[in-house]
Amino acid sequence: MLENTFPLNKTIDSPKKKHFKILVYSIKKNALSFLFCLFTICLVLFSNSNFSAAKAGLSLWVSSVIPALFPFFVATELLSHTNIVPWLGKYLSPIMKPVFGIPGEGAFAFLMGLISGYPVGAKIVSNFYHNGVCTKEEAQRMLAFTNNSGPLFIIGTVGISLFGNTQIGILLFITHILSCISVGIFLNFWNKKNRKPSSFSSSYSKKENQTLCFSSLGEVIGKSITNSISTILLIGGFVVIFSVVISILNQSHLLNLVSQTVSPIFSVLHIPTELTSPFLSGMIELTNGVKLVAGIPLKQISISIVLCAFLLGFGGISILLQVFSIISKEGLSIKKYFIGKLLQGLFAALYTLLAIQVFPCFQFNL
Repeated sequence: MLENTFPLNKTIDSPKKKHFKILVYSIKKNALSFLFCLFTICLVLFSNSNFSAAKAGLSLWVSSVIPALFPFFVATELLSHTNIVPWLGKYLSPIMKPVFGIPGEGAFAFLMGLISGYPVGAKIVSNFYHNGVCTKEEAQRMLAFTNNSGPLFIIGTVGISLFGNTQIGILLFITHILSCISVGIFLNFWNKKNRKPSSFSSSYSKKENQTLCFSSLGEVIGKSITNSISTILLIGGFVVIFSVVISILNQSHLLNLVSQTVSPIFSVLHIPTELTSPFLSGMIELTNGVKLVAGIPLKQISISIVLCAFLLGFGGISILLQVFSIISKEGLSIKKYFIGKLLQGLFAALYTLLAIQVFPCFQFNL
């Protein structure tokens, strides 16, 4: 008797299943092409509103983003040419390693990321990994809590310009700091077993500092300004493009449709439904989103403040793509960054809500 030559555990796909797999593969392969074609078509269909949105995004970038971030970008570049990075590594390692599980040099990324704002932290961490200061795993964790919004944007733009209240800006900045620290500690104790110890490469300090002297000061300043202009132009491009994306979503009523779908969740959380669309806009692009959220007139302004705290912690898809454009050339994954920023948004919203309820000086409701 002939034995069956086919393995018993081998399954043969049916024609329908094969066709389905081919269809799914085709959709995945051509999804971006279809999306970009659709975006181009929408640029033509909604050209008038898109033109106004692009002008508004450009104006927002020129009036708020450049003054708030550009000087800090230059300062960060200049500091990277000094010996402050190895100095921090030497003296802050006893704090950074047990608390965050990263080398002491990570304090530079943490501090400058907080002072300067998005996406300076990501740029510094990417340089650290490139120069062997940290391992890949450490770099991906550092990205999640060292890339943050700066005080000039939170206190100046959001607090003073948008809400018209300095105390709101201070509250949002304090909870922003607490939330990023919380994420760093959480990620340190999460998946600790797969961690490999890092070794600081002294070539980093030599490579970065060997040109810094008075004779080459002009060259260093010029290079710092050039690099800063490149970064600020990148941010400006994202702000303008995503302003247009939000305009397209509004004109096509897609944002309104999603808002109606999400609004029952907001109702359950006792959040006014008129904040749904601005909040979703902020999930796409931070600067436009917080402007829309802060612009909704509410007697319970604390709700708007809590939502802005989440958006500042998360950063939005626009900043996520900015970070991805910086780290992709180093082969760093964006997954842990995305998870970390979601956690930071939740921590920031929770801390802000608790502060408003506990401290009388932060009770802003009319």
